[in-house]
Amino acid sequence: MPAGDFFSAQTPSPKRGGQTPRIYPVIVVGAGFAGIGAAIKLRQAGCDFLVLEKAGEVGGVWRDNTYPDCACDIPSSFYSYSFAPNPHWSRLFAKQPEIKAYAIDTAQKFGVTEQIRLRHELTQARWDQAERLWRLQTNAGEFLARFVIMACGPMHVPVAPSIPGLASFPGRSFHSANWPQEPDLQGKRVAVVGTGASAIQFVPLIAQQVPQLAVFQRTAPWVLPKIDGSISPGWQRLFEKIPLVQAGFRKLLYLQFELLSLSLKYPSLIKRIESVGRRNIFKSVKDKALRERLLPDFALGCKRILMSNTWYPALAQAHVRVLPGLARIEGQALVASDGQRFEADVIIFALGFEVAEPPIGKCIVGLSGVPLAQRWQGSADAYLGTMTQDCPNLFLTFGPNLYTYSSAFVMLEAQLKFIISAIQTAQREGIVSVAIDPQKYQSYNRQIQTALHSRVWNSGCSSYFIDTNGHNSSNWPWTTWYMRRRLSRFKPGDFLIEQGSQKVKLQG
Repeated sequence: MPAGDFFSAQTPSPKRGGQTPRIYPVIVVGAGFAGIGAAIKLRQAGCDFLVLEKAGEVGGVWRDNTYPDCACDIPSSFYSYSFAPNPHWSRLFAKQPEIKAYAIDTAQKFGVTEQIRLRHELTQARWDQAERLWRLQTNAGEFLARFVIMACGPMHVPVAPSIPGLASFPGRSFHSANWPQEPDLQGKRVAVVGTGASAIQFVPLIAQQVPQLAVFQRTAPWVLPKIDGSISPGWQRLFEKIPLVQAGFRKLLYLQFELLSLSLKYPSLIKRIESVGRRNIFKSVKDKALRERLLPDFALGCKRILMSNTWYPALAQAHVRVLPGLARIEGQALVASDGQRFEADVIIFALGFEVAEPPIGKCIVGLSGVPLAQRWQGSADAYLGTMTQDCPNLFLTFGPNLYTYSSAFVMLEAQLKFIISAIQTAQREGIVSVAIDPQKYQSYNRQIQTALHSRVWNSGCSSYFIDTNGHNSSNWPWTTWYMRRRLSRFKPGDFLIEQGSQKVKLQG
C-alpha cells in the first residue's frame, strides 16, 4: 500500500454482514492533557486522526477531581505545554478550575475539538494481524485505526476501598476523586482515610466546617512548605508582552526540579531536605505525641513528596484526631489498627489511583490474543515508557517507569516527539507494522530495574511506586534530560518493521 494511502482515512470494501467502519490513520484514546497534546502534535504533523473521550468534556484528571482546594503541586508555568504558555495564571500553583479551563482553551486554540468524540468509552482495543490495524470497541460502536495512542493517564481509576464492614456503614461515603456537588458536611463527624496528595489539600478546608474530624493514616508522608502566592497583574502583563521572560522562568523551574531529582541519589542531601520537613512539623505542631505520629519513618523521596502550609496546622486543632490506619468498620464506628474508635457520619476515602496496575491493560488485546494486563501479571513494563511488547502500532503516554519529580509535561512532550517521529517514519517508508524488538525490550527493562535498585524509591517503604510483586513499574531512575534524549527520535533499528507483507530491518 502506498504511504500516502496508508495515512489517509480509508473505508475498505464492506464485509458480509454489514459495512466496515473507515480506517483512521491514528486514534487517540483520552482527552486529558496527554490526548489534547497528542491531537495538537498530530494536527501539526499533517496526520489525520480521531480522539475518543469517555466523558462529556475534555480535561482528564482536572475534570474529574473537584474536591475542595484541588490544585497542582508543580508551578503552573511549568505544569503546562511549552508550546502553549499561559501568561495569565493567577497563582504560582494554579487550582483545579483554572487548570481545567487551560486544557479546554488550549484544545480550542489549536483547533482539535472537532476531532474529539465525547462520550465514547473504550471497552476493548484488539490487534487485527491480518489487516494490520487496531479494532477499538466502544459504547458507540467499533472504530478502526492503523496506530493507537493510549492517552488515558495514570490517575485514571480511583483505588476502591476494601475495608471489612464498609457495607454496614449507615452514613455517606465517597472517594475524593468522586467528590459530590453537595457533600453537606456541616455539623457532621467526618473520617478521612488516607494522607496522600488529595487529603493534604482538602482536609484543612473541611476541618473548618466540621465539629469532629478523624484522619486515618497508615504512614505519615513527608510534607514540605509550599512557596505559593498570587501572580500580580503586572507580572501577567510582562509574561504576555515578553514571552521570553516566562520561558526563562520555566527553564529555571525545570532546573530546580531536576536538581531535586538529582539530590535524591545522595543520602546526605536527602537528610538535608528531611530537616526542612521536620521544621515544617515542629513549627505548627506543639504536641510531642502528635509530632511523633506525623514524622515519617522512611527516607524522603521513597514515597511522593508533598507540599502544604496548612496540613500540619489543621491536624494540630483540638477537634481533629490523627489515628493509625483503618482496620474495620462496625456500624457507625471506624476502628483503627490499634483499636481506637471514631463514630462517623461521613467517610471520605483519599486512597489515590490504580497507578501500579494501569486499568487500560485490561482493555488492550495484542498480537498473541492475550490481554496486556495478563501479560504484565501485575508488573507493568514498556520500552521507554511508550511501547510495550505484543502491541504493534500502539503507544502509551505516561507509561511504565517514566515517573519523575519534574513536571508531567516534560515527560509528555518527550513522548509525543517520539510518537510523532514513529508515525511520520511509517508514513514516509510505507511501514504497516512497528513492534519493539524483544531483545531491546528486555535489555532496556533490565537496565531500568538495575538502576532503580539503588534509588530511594526502592528503599523499602510502601508506596504506589512498588507493585504487589515488589517490582518498581513507576519511576525513571535517571535525569529527565536523559529521558528527553532517549525519546528525541524514533530509531527504526530498535524495532521489528513490516513494509507491506515484508519484514525488514531499517537502520537508524
